[in-house]
Amino acid sequence: MNYRDNTRTVKIGNRVIGGGNPILIQSMTNTKTDDIEATIKQILRLEEAGCEIIRCTVPDMEAAKAIREIKKSISIPLVADIHFDYKMAIAAIENGADKVRINPGNIGGKEKLKAVVDCASDAGVPIRVGVNSGSLEKELIEKYHGVTADGLVESALDKVGMIEDFGYDEIVVSIKSSDVLMCIKAHEKLAPVCRYPLHVGITEAGTVRSGNIKSAVGLGIILNEGIGDTIRVSLTGDPIEEIVSAKRILKTLGLKKGGIEVVSCPTCGRTQIDLISLANEVENLTAGYDLDIKVAVMGCVVNGPGEAKEADIGIAGGKGVGLLIKNGEIIKKIPEDELLSTLKYELDNWEQNNGC
Repeated sequence: MNYRDNTRTVKIGNRVIGGGNPILIQSMTNTKTDDIEATIKQILRLEEAGCEIIRCTVPDMEAAKAIREIKKSISIPLVADIHFDYKMAIAAIENGADKVRINPGNIGGKEKLKAVVDCASDAGVPIRVGVNSGSLEKELIEKYHGVTADGLVESALDKVGMIEDFGYDEIVVSIKSSDVLMCIKAHEKLAPVCRYPLHVGITEAGTVRSGNIKSAVGLGIILNEGIGDTIRVSLTGDPIEEIVSAKRILKTLGLKKGGIEVVSCPTCGRTQIDLISLANEVENLTAGYDLDIKVAVMGCVVNGPGEAKEADIGIAGGKGVGLLIKNGEIIKKIPEDELLSTLKYELDNWEQNNGC
């Protein structure tokens, strides 16, 4: 079942999620939000990479006020991340935040939560209910004998109910865990009983290497089960890496078009070029194109054409000489040191030469 088709639609700034709308990619700035220049600079880089929603932390009033200035220079929705202080949520909304992320259980009690909900309602700003395994309530840990998927789901539904009790339903829900299997199970339990859009991710996934693996496995399974309306790949590193990874996950699952997919063969004893460097150079090169094609990088002129037959275009290297391949057919031989420049020329002229 494709649960994302049945979630209600929620407007976040100039974007709409839920109800079968495209899955949007989110990231979070790691600058000090009140450093307006640095924050804008990072958001613009993320926009260029493909980020569609950005979240900024709002720990104090200076950060809340900075939102107004930041929004003047960016074009994607900005989500204010709030912890504990309800006044920061209200200030963020008053300064133009397109969505606020709160945990209703630690915002300071029902009256303070009501003040946030009333402010959000007046401004038409949705609230993201965030629950993660590290903040699960003590009573739920005792009830389920530890941090469990059932506990996460119960906590999230309880927090949603708190907001609904105040007559507001512009809600996005997020339940996260660094335990991949627990996170998957929690989403499988939540999706059938939640009508709101779900923001999915594996929290505290780790470094670029390990975090990418955990996120690809977890998000891949969750998304492939029809769950999730926005995603974030949480990595300890440059936020740009989160966008690159998220785009690849969505494209691999057939959930996003655009962007070149690079495939390359593993090295073996037949390899007679520096295939590792070449493949990395091709990956960096192709990141700048929005063509919806597959590019193959092969290290053997013997099997290269056959292995690249499912790609739209490919290059295969040999000893001093290489091949340009299109749709499995050898187009021409070229000097090994011209492989990358030849590929770039082909990509630069792809639409003209291929009737796009």
